[in-house]
Amino acid sequence: MYQICVSGAAKGDSVEQGKELARQVGAAIAEAGHALLTGATVGLPNYAAEGYKAAGGKMSLGISPAASKVEHVRKYRLPTEAYDVILYSGLHYVGRDALLITSSDAVISIGGRLGTLHEFTIAMESDTPIGFLQGAGGVSSQITALMELAQPMKPGAVVLFDTSPEGLVRNLTKALDRENVKYKDLYA
Repeated sequence: MYQICVSGAAKGDSVEQGKELARQVGAAIAEAGHALLTGATVGLPNYAAEGYKAAGGKMSLGISPAASKVEHVRKYRLPTEAYDVILYSGLHYVGRDALLITSSDAVISIGGRLGTLHEFTIAMESDTPIGFLQGAGGVSSQITALMELAQPMKPGAVVLFDTSPEGLVRNLTKALDRENVKYKDLYA
């Protein structure tokens, strides 16, 4: 079982365009037997968590920017229902993003805005495989141009693109299996 993070817009146009894709990717992660991580926020990450739970996912973890459940709900106005566990990090958004991405075996990015771009750069700097689910607009639809501007990429960086939630989860799983072939018993 890998820990797969879903990153994406909390607000904006790509939320409406990508909410069904987010639900489908959450379900695909559940059906593949992986754990789901998100930033415990509204929008696409929460739609993914809802899809994950509806498909019978075993472990959904939200990493909150808030320091407590009260702050999570009252100050940040973030959801709790689709999570088995929420870690109240107290790290605000920037610190939460770093903890979220570096705690994940891989990241799936959908749509997005500035926070999604931030999570992408953390994934690149921490050598965390990332897949972009296309079809929701936002940062995810512009990432190839941004990658060209930010050259050179690290050798061996795993960056995948797909329009199919199931295909993207399958291909990320294959990449993780190759990377962790010596440690497959740890992920059983």
